[in-house]
Amino acid sequence: MKKSTRLNLLIALAYCVTLIGGMFLGYRFLKDQGFQVQKDVRYANTEEGKVEDIIHIIKKKYVDDINADSLKNLPIDSLLHQLDPHSVYLPPTEAFELAEDLDGNFEGVGVEYYILNDTLLVTNVLKDGPAFLSGIKPGDKILKVDTNVVSGRFLPRSAMMGKIKGKKGTTVQLTIQRQGTANPLLFSVKRGKVELSSIDAAYMINPETAYVRIGKFGATTDADFAIAIKNLKAKGMKKMVLDLRDNGGGYLTAATALANQFFPENKLVVYTEGKHDPRTEYFTTGGGEFEQGKLAVLINENSASASEIFAGAIQDLKRGVIIGRRSFGKGLVQEQFAFEDGSALNLTIARYYTPLGRSIQKSYKKGYKAYQQDIENRLNSGELTAESQKADSLMNQMPYITKDGRKIFAGGGIQPDIYVRLDTSGYNGFYATLLQKKIFIDFVFETLADRYTADYLNKNMSVFSISDKDYVDFLKYAESKKVKIDTKQLIAAKPLIYKNLKLMLCKYYLGDAGYYRAHNQSDPMIKQALNYLATN
Repeated sequence: MKKSTRLNLLIALAYCVTLIGGMFLGYRFLKDQGFQVQKDVRYANTEEGKVEDIIHIIKKKYVDDINADSLKNLPIDSLLHQLDPHSVYLPPTEAFELAEDLDGNFEGVGVEYYILNDTLLVTNVLKDGPAFLSGIKPGDKILKVDTNVVSGRFLPRSAMMGKIKGKKGTTVQLTIQRQGTANPLLFSVKRGKVELSSIDAAYMINPETAYVRIGKFGATTDADFAIAIKNLKAKGMKKMVLDLRDNGGGYLTAATALANQFFPENKLVVYTEGKHDPRTEYFTTGGGEFEQGKLAVLINENSASASEIFAGAIQDLKRGVIIGRRSFGKGLVQEQFAFEDGSALNLTIARYYTPLGRSIQKSYKKGYKAYQQDIENRLNSGELTAESQKADSLMNQMPYITKDGRKIFAGGGIQPDIYVRLDTSGYNGFYATLLQKKIFIDFVFETLADRYTADYLNKNMSVFSISDKDYVDFLKYAESKKVKIDTKQLIAAKPLIYKNLKLMLCKYYLGDAGYYRAHNQSDPMIKQALNYLATN
């Protein structure tokens, strides 16, 4: 594979995770932390003071022995990169957003939006949130926030979001342009606490099998899951496909709490241990909602941290089958230390180990940059796209032999029991350009959404495809956005274009659940999981 082709493929895959993967409409972010938070102690607010405090914290808390004094003259980022790839410094805004995301709620009005042609287009209104109760609808365009004109101003996303979000109990005036109304509408919305579920989708994929997708491991994951499972059990669920692909992790305790839903009491899920952090074991308490029933767990190269804790427990204790590709390989636990200005240090304090004692952390001996390029290296080596036999040979470099004689991969992530290669058909430079320039999303929001309805898509999802006219108009739209049509690459990418326009349309009208219902109809991992559950 040529270097330029690999680069285009990586770009396309990266955008597919963020655009096609259902995270492009607002404030849901994949976080690879897996940390606990120390909220009571506040440290310095100056650069010099922070460095001194960080050195002090490293001496007292870091997972390994290290000469912390040798790091004193380095900038904060360089200092932390000398430790490991997951010890990081978070500026105030990032620290706040991360805490908000994992806590499962935020204070604001409860809308998801997309910046279309420099205009804030409301793409989703969270049910029972302040905006929903005020009458704001998907498709509305926000022209002004209080007295601030936000339409056509080329404002960055952070500036726009900062004007809409705010403290609970405060009021914001939104000037809305709604299709079919001649004059703008004025809405007075009282901000409140908006609850966010960490369950992206939960539905019956066939009469006996449920599909559940968890996007992150946050403070409410266990409770969200329990509610979803009770509803699915009422619909006849006996088997489950649990999708943890692209789940970057979150709170360690959220992963152990979820594992409790699948195991009887007194089962070791994970243990952590570090130089200054004694061994801590996490056991199940029993009484979960799905202790019985067949289970298939889906993972890929972006499943990290808490996702790997859960998948490792399922694999070690033989509770279900792991399907997909080798996970990210993040087996370090961070504790968060807050500074006076709202910034924070996430410092690695321990490693976590699966019930059989496997460390999942991949090597970072070659340095921070090489670590960041690991997924690209997997693609270049053929690991992600190889047939199963080649993939198995790549994975058997560090086998772990269990007491019952099973060979399980140890180090560098969780190796699936059933490998499913990454299908790169149609991913090329032309397709990557369409993604980079946001042609799919813009075309759906500007044109395609007006041609269909939520009711029509919901009733016809299994047979629906965009029309040939839609496809031709899409290409015309791409050309109007200065995208040069490469005929040869277009032919190869055509099936993907049809598929992704359908997915975007379902996402727009039916939300995450609709997106995954549409996506799963042709997903090879889903097919493999259903075949396994039907025959084992």
